[in-house]
This record gives sequence, structure tokens and C-alpha cells, in this order.
Amino acid sequence: MRALRILLIIAVILGGIFVAVDRIAVNMAESKAADRIKFQQGTAGSTEVSIKGFPFLTQVAGKELDEVGIELTGIETSAAGRMVRISEMSADLFQVRLGEGYSSATAARAEGTARISYEDLTKASDDGVTVAYGQNGKLKVTGTAEILGRTVTRSVFSTVSLVDGDTIRVRADKVPGEDIPGLENLIRKKTDFDRQIGGLPTGLKLEKVEAKSDGVVFTVTGKDVALAG
Repeated sequence: MRALRILLIIAVILGGIFVAVDRIAVNMAESKAADRIKFQQGTAGSTEVSIKGFPFLTQVAGKELDEVGIELTGIETSAAGRMVRISEMSADLFQVRLGEGYSSATAARAEGTARISYEDLTKASDDGVTVAYGQNGKLKVTGTAEILGRTVTRSVFSTVSLVDGDTIRVRADKVPGEDIPGLENLIRKKTDFDRQIGGLPTGLKLEKVEAKSDGVVFTVTGKDVALAG
């Protein structure tokens, strides 16, 4: 009985050591992976990686991780001469294959969400234009135009849509013209705009977009997503 008790104690101690070593290894891997996340273009303000599943060391030995979570903030790229900033993005990546020497990593599939705040969307729009949440899934876009010696400001409710999988399109449903010739076109030149969204890791793409109270939210999916290499 004493020998059995000793064996059990040793097993518990060794098990604890294995868990500790495994967690240390995964923490180191997460830190290095965050530094090596690559983008098609642009940069990210911060990157966090969470390697899920246990034990980590056996997954590494098999050169495939079950699931990896990534959290990105401040992804910046440019379009039409203006900076476009994705405020934050989170995604879960599955079946992440590790290359030779662990120099590359590719996920079989991915799913997640991305958000552009209204502050960042305003910065990406034309000068003198502000974008906010309207109602019922619409944007409230305010723009100013000069016509007949007058400065005219109008707020419109706009629909946001995704074009070609990488371009956000904002279009006013209706512009109050008040019978002023040319006013609608002038306001639309300010409030209607397209902006290409780039900078995501290679293989990720935007599926759909919705206007919500905290910003414009995208569904993100991907296949063969290259994280590094």
C-alpha cells in the first residue's frame, strides 16, 4: 500500500509538472505567434493569440493545432487616399497546420467578426462628414454643401452594404432637396461613399455587414488562412 501511495504521489507530481511545462510552452508560443501574424497590407495596433486545446505539446508534435483564437485591434490600411481603420477583429481558426521548422502556419477554416467604430468610419469618409448610428439598422450621415451662396447641412439615413467582398458602400436612402436644384447631388457627393477594406490576414474575407449601435459589424470567414510564413 505504501508503494502504491508513493507511486500515486509521484504520478500527481509528474502530472503537475507536465501541465506546468505545457502551459509555459503554450504561453511562449502565443507570444511568438502574435508577433508573426502577417497581413495582406497595413498594420495592426495590437495582436493577441490564444492557442486552445490541451495538451499543447502533443498538438505541436503532430504539427496541427485544433483551434487558435486571434484578437486584433487598430488594423490600418488606406483607400482612396484615406486611412481606413478596422477598430477590432476577433476570429477562431481551426485545424491550424504547422510548416517545417514551425516557420509557417495555415488554418483550414476561420470564422469571426470585425467592427469599425463610427468614429473611425467618420475619419474614413469625406471632409466635413460625420457618421453615426441611425435607427433600424441604418446609418445617420451628416454632410455639408455650398449652393447658391449658402452653406446647407443635411442628415440622411443611409444603407450600408458590402461590395465585392472587400468594399464598404454607404448610400443615402433619400436626400431632402427642398426644391433646391442640384442640392441632392451635392449632398450625395458628401454622404455617399465607397471604401475598400484591406489589411486582414491572407485568406480572411468579409461576408456581410450590419449597422449596429457600437459600429459597423462584419462577419468574417476564411479558408486556408495564412497566419505566418
